[in-house]
Amino acid sequence: MNLQAAALLWQAEGRPAVVVEVAAHRGSVPRETGTRMLVAAQQVMGTIGGGHLELRAIADGRALLRGEAVATEQAIALGPTLGQCCGGALTLRFTALAASAPGTWDRPAPRFALQLYGAGHVGRAIVQLLEGIACRVQWIDERESEFPRTPSAAHIERVCVDSVEAEVAQAAPGSCFLVLTHSHDLDLRITEAVLRRGDFAYLGLIGSATKRARFLHRFEARGIAPEVSSRLTCPIGVPGVAGKEPEVLAIAVVAQLLALPAAAAAGQGYAPAATRRSAAPSSTCTE
Repeated sequence: MNLQAAALLWQAEGRPAVVVEVAAHRGSVPRETGTRMLVAAQQVMGTIGGGHLELRAIADGRALLRGEAVATEQAIALGPTLGQCCGGALTLRFTALAASAPGTWDRPAPRFALQLYGAGHVGRAIVQLLEGIACRVQWIDERESEFPRTPSAAHIERVCVDSVEAEVAQAAPGSCFLVLTHSHDLDLRITEAVLRRGDFAYLGLIGSATKRARFLHRFEARGIAPEVSSRLTCPIGVPGVAGKEPEVLAIAVVAQLLALPAAAAAGQGYAPAATRRSAAPSSTCTE
């Protein structure tokens, strides 16, 4: 559960808590303006950067919950005040959760927009990592039973359709694509559809160098220009990470996505649901 969802839930439950927010920052600081965390008597969610700064903020938040007098806006120079090696300064703001409006919090800009094909072990491991990262994800599979029963984070949309490769056309220019389905033929169709678009920031295909060579040979025979097909990433993941466990692959792949140039990877998001094509209720499920 992300911080905003947790704040709304705690607020609905009437749970006493304090919102600690970085209201302003200057120079080198652990987290930037707009970063928040929730402090309750026995639990903390989110982080403003850790270290002495965060320990002090938690202590002050809990003091406020006990009714003690604590400044609700604090200007802090990290070096002189806390002895931290960061050279910057920031202002912390403390607000009772009951008096705040989590529904209006600005969400961080997505680092990338991604269509992820495949709800198998690797797909699930990747999604688990992406739940804590500011991004936009469509997680696509024709097998509804493969999706976990628990809902995903709000920025991850599950899409179940019979013709998954048709979803490629719904992605915005500059999107990223990850193809890791249960079928080589399906991988081929999806990958070809992305290559024919040509406007992707990243196209990753699970598999070996041999699989990549075979796919490139087929794409060449089907008239896809080599300068386009050469942009296919296969195997996926940052080089040098050994291991084929789903969790290891997921870390390597998410690191690769995060390393993409921001301008190329941001994309423009996906078409709103109202403008997308409708699928039969029996074959489509979204969250």
